[in-house]
Amino acid sequence: MGYVQEARENHVKKKVEEAYMRLCLAMLSLAAFMLLAVKRGKKEEGTNYICKMKQKALKECDYYTSKYAECASGRTISIIWQCRKQAKELNECLHQYTNDSVLEEMKKEYMLQQEGKGST
Repeated sequence: MGYVQEARENHVKKKVEEAYMRLCLAMLSLAAFMLLAVKRGKKEEGTNYICKMKQKALKECDYYTSKYAECASGRTISIIWQCRKQAKELNECLHQYTNDSVLEEMKKEYMLQQEGKGST
């Protein structure tokens, strides 16, 4: 076999190996993308509950939120010691509506709603 023929074969082998590597990388990227999409879907579903829980908490604690905002108005660092009482009241109120038991209850209600939709 001549030098030119051997060089051609090596070149073809190299191109085939490069194409194979690109194909493998594309398959890995696709698998990673699909895994990320599945994880993101689960994460977004959980995040949706958390967002709804926070919205409800802010709505229920509107009085304490406005008291804290009124105290904080026009202040910078002094918010820490001047509005401590209002911040504590707001946090106590928010905690009533933003804890694990509330989140689990929201998930149960959602599941019951989904089961009700599925059976009708």
